[in-house]
Amino acid sequence: MNEKNETIELRGSSLTRNKKENAKIEPNGNSISRRSFINKGLAAGAGAAAMGLMVNNANADKGSDMGPEKGKLTPGDADILRFLAAAEILETDAWQQYNELGGIQDSEVPGGSGSPAYAAALAVLDSDMSQYIHDNTEDEFTHFTFLNAYLVSKGAKPVNLDQFRTLPGSTATGSSGKPRLTNLMQLTLDTSWWTRYRSRANNPDLDPNFTFPQAVPTLFTGEHTAIPRTDNDLNDPNFLQAIIKCQRLAVRPSGHVAIPQCIPHRRTLVAKFAHLALQTALSSFMNGTGMVGHQSA
Repeated sequence: MNEKNETIELRGSSLTRNKKENAKIEPNGNSISRRSFINKGLAAGAGAAAMGLMVNNANADKGSDMGPEKGKLTPGDADILRFLAAAEILETDAWQQYNELGGIQDSEVPGGSGSPAYAAALAVLDSDMSQYIHDNTEDEFTHFTFLNAYLVSKGAKPVNLDQFRTLPGSTATGSSGKPRLTNLMQLTLDTSWWTRYRSRANNPDLDPNFTFPQAVPTLFTGEHTAIPRTDNDLNDPNFLQAIIKCQRLAVRPSGHVAIPQCIPHRRTLVAKFAHLALQTALSSFMNGTGMVGHQSA
């Protein structure tokens, strides 16, 4: 029996369908599913995800008459990059508070003047902690700076959250005292991330509904500070070590700060901004934009 094949051109794909309703999708060589990009890229961090999106846009510009105007970002891609830039700015704000008090003080990461007592307490945990904090802070600055520069280079609007810097920061000696985007002094920490992959009986990938125990249960109740709030917090050695423990558990082994827990009560303007940015990015993705680099403006 002869079968008539019908070829339908979609954004970034060729769909072949016959009368038996069989379908085969063959992606072309210069596109990638935005859903696949988000699932895989965000797992590696905002910076890596943004880089993947930029590379994909560059590939889409080569030899395609279906993509956006050459050299320009589609609205959806620009929204995603702005969301990632906003996330990097938030993380930079948190790391900067650590660095002002406990990091190496130099011109590479300006802002504070250091707290010798806090830095000494950090050194008990790790003798290289001041260097670690300094280098992570410097890295975070480069992340959002690069993303914003890329947006501008493509004619898109960059991200500036300065108007949302309204939260009071530490007043301990060494802090710059400037208003913040994130709050490191009222944290309720979910430390189950520490136990999820150390359980012999349960796996978070196979048992998504299982509740893993807290590594430090006391940090999951009440509010705790990860930095000295005032110089008075430096007077009690036991309390200072509790601050250091909170700081270490707020910073994951990957170097990422638990940002959602640093935005208090989800009621601040910056929390609303981040939520709106995420809605915008996901809306652009879901509402018929198809493949990255191959969507209608």
